[in-house]
Amino acid sequence: MLKSVKLKDKILEVPIIQGGMGVGISLSSLVGNVMRENCMGVLSFAHPGYSCKTFLKETSKDNFLAMKVEVDKARKISGGKGLLGVNVMVATTEYASYVKECVKLGVDAIISGAGLPLNLPELTKGSDVLIAPIVSSGKALNLILRRWDQHHNKIPDFVVIEGSEAGGHLGFKKDDILNDTCESIDEILEDCLKLVVNYEEKYNQKIPIFVAGGIYTGKDIAKYVKQGASGVQMGTRFIATEECDAHEKYKDMFVKATKEDIVIVKSPAGFPGRAIRNKFTERLDKDGRIPVRYCVDCILPCNPKNTVYCITEALINAVKGDIDNGLIFSGTNAYRIDKITTVKELISELVSEANNELRWLYEDSIFICRSRRSICRNGKRIGRQFGI
Repeated sequence: MLKSVKLKDKILEVPIIQGGMGVGISLSSLVGNVMRENCMGVLSFAHPGYSCKTFLKETSKDNFLAMKVEVDKARKISGGKGLLGVNVMVATTEYASYVKECVKLGVDAIISGAGLPLNLPELTKGSDVLIAPIVSSGKALNLILRRWDQHHNKIPDFVVIEGSEAGGHLGFKKDDILNDTCESIDEILEDCLKLVVNYEEKYNQKIPIFVAGGIYTGKDIAKYVKQGASGVQMGTRFIATEECDAHEKYKDMFVKATKEDIVIVKSPAGFPGRAIRNKFTERLDKDGRIPVRYCVDCILPCNPKNTVYCITEALINAVKGDIDNGLIFSGTNAYRIDKITTVKELISELVSEANNELRWLYEDSIFICRSRRSICRNGKRIGRQFGI
């Protein structure tokens, strides 16, 4: 059975985190309904105010106002269940302000990737918010663990490790992704599980690890739980739900996508990304660059004079349903989606499948040794099986 996960002083009843997706994909409707199923719903701080009439002129103000609205709405929809997280990208120009606003709003967790969140503990100091980095290698996690320990006397409350099959921005080199030479998520998980041991002992606190990237079924969840993960983070499958905040045309792209439609694209953020092929990606492939019409100064490495395109404009076009002129980030398994479901049905399916795979695992490492027909604890035989 899938077990609840203790995250410092909070409990995640169902160990599934819905990945934060911007712009506008994971807002209060999706997030609140995920929370309602006792999972962690995650808002994205990537321009939550995109639909405001004054967005282009008062971008920062609108984003802060919208985030407060989305937090309140998600809490209301959840009915007091689950945990509420916010994804804040390190690469954003207002990273520090966004993190501090999340603390002010009293969210349960801040999950931070698209760069190394080395100063996240300082920005959240004095609060009880859970903080978690997203990493794509043991090397990155090791650096964060050492820096947080040495400079902040702090360890992550949990960690999300993201493999090369994830959607959106990827922490791998483009050539490695295309040539399938990236370190596997299994290898990354093994490395990270070893890295956290000494820090867990030093701080007398568990560091749960959640696996992300290519997780599609309950069997996938069970696979990584068996390998030592506490749970998973999933994004793509939640897009194809009635509650997802994106336009219906956006969702339909996932239902219609084929395996050949999943492509790797350039990003102004400096990372390769995975998306669904459309007229936008085809134009980008052909012309190499799509001129920027306006700039809201959102990403640190981006220079509107020479950037390949405006990622804000591309993502906003997509979420509003302008599919031909938008960027549609997706995970590698998007082509497997064949229908729109509900959040409740999806989570029920995932949990049921995972539990079926995990039915022989028991709390405290007690499991049934089916071949010897005996009960074992930590690999040692302690008694005969009860008539099974």
